[in-house]
Order: sequence, then structure tokens, then C-alpha cells
Amino acid sequence: MNYIDGYVIAVPTFNKEAYREHAAKIAVVFKKFGALSVVENWGDDVPEGKLTSFTMAVKREESESIVFSWVTWLSKAARDDGWKQVMADPIMQSSDMGNLFDGKRMIFGGFETIVQA
Repeated sequence: MNYIDGYVIAVPTFNKEAYREHAAKIAVVFKKFGALSVVENWGDDVPEGKLTSFTMAVKREESESIVFSWVTWLSKAARDDGWKQVMADPIMQSSDMGNLFDGKRMIFGGFETIVQA
């Protein structure tokens, strides 16, 4: 089964189009180095929780929206190799990602797919 890198971030709502453009450029880089797909989702119906939620996890501020995204790889080995190449790519080196959202509040991780229907 595939391997997934997933992440949740809070992006200033006024940066939606800039983030979309950036994500589209970065998706090309991921695919160049082995990603099968890159999916970026802008929060539309993300409820506040009482104990935990997407919004609480990333400490979303009033002026921000939640982005929930994932990158699909063939395997963990493909992901590990791909990430090294992605991070060395000139587009990533010149990325303005730090101006689009606060990376310190990003939640991310790698996941082994156990069911795909």
C-alpha cells in the first residue's frame, strides 16, 4: 500500500490565492521526485472542538483558515528518497512559504496506508 505525508496548517484567509499558487508550484516539485499525488484542501466546514479540533491543534486565529493536505507516495522508501530531493530543489530553496503561514504551528506526519477502498 501507499505511504502518506499529511499536514494541517493555519493560513491567513487573505493569503488563500497566494497559498494556492504556491501549493501548485510545490506540487510539481513533489511529483517530479516521485509523489503520486498532492492534495491541498482549504477549510470550508471546520468546527471548533471542545477538547480538540483542527483549529485548536494549530492554534488558528480569527483571521485564518485551516488547510488540510496530503502527499501520496508509492512507499516509505520512495517518500524518504523523494523528500531529500524535494528539499534540495531550487524552487523549495527559494520558497516564500514562511510568508504564507506560521510553520511552527504546522502538524505533520508520515502514515502507512492500511485500508484504501
